Amino acid sequence: MTPWQDSDRAPRGQLEQAVLEALWTADAGLTARQVLEVFDEPRPALTTVLTVLDRLGRKGTVVREQHDDAPLTFHAAHSREDHTASLMTNALAASSDREAALLQFTGSLASGDLEVLRRAIDSRSRP
Repeated sequence: MTPWQDSDRAPRGQLEQAVLEALWTADAGLTARQVLEVFDEPRPALTTVLTVLDRLGRKGTVVREQHDDAPLTFHAAHSREDHTASLMTNALAASSDREAALLQFTGSLASGDLEVLRRAIDSRSRP
């Protein structure tokens, strides 16, 4: 069942994430109707998608573009990777104990992910 099918309203974050996923996977900017078409049936209302796009625009996550007589299109302001890194940075900043949060996070990582972090740290510490 998709989040917007629930009898209660879907959590805001789930709809925002679904809209961002649509924008990240598109080759070019999408109209609100094109974003709507990415959702499985039953789809949320077009007005809901427009509200989510507006909210993401106010957050600086989505950019609106309109050229001459072309329809209004939307695209993600940042890549999926930049967005994920920002979420991680914000979560760390919200922690009252950064060291404990980092230790907990790294303790939950697979060995391959830890190796990626080691290489990244090593490359930053080289002149």
